[in-house]
Amino acid sequence: MSPESISLINTHNAEHYTWGDRCDGWHLVKSDALSIIQEQMPPGTAEVKHYHQRSRQFFFILSGEATMEIGAEQIVLKTGDGVEIPPLVAHQLRNDSTTDLHFMVTSTPKSHGDRVVVPQY
Repeated sequence: MSPESISLINTHNAEHYTWGDRCDGWHLVKSDALSIIQEQMPPGTAEVKHYHQRSRQFFFILSGEATMEIGAEQIVLKTGDGVEIPPLVAHQLRNDSTTDLHFMVTSTPKSHGDRVVVPQY
């Protein structure tokens, strides 16, 4: 990579998308080998429980508090905490708090197109 091709990336110029109920995401790095996303979840929101067939993910909390369900276990992640999720492990991130949750998700390889939703009974 030449110095001319290096550019500053942030939530003001990255590709933005919305998901779930009022949640936002920004693709900071988007390639087949690596995905780095910054996301924001308002209070009371959650992603669906799912797993990835190939992707290994690392969630890092920038601000707020998250509840991560991994299999049958629930852990609370606070600002500065992170957790690694291997492929084939079901997980669900929730914002059970009263403030916005801001976090980063690093996936290798990319997780898009690799997600399998876990049926809820």
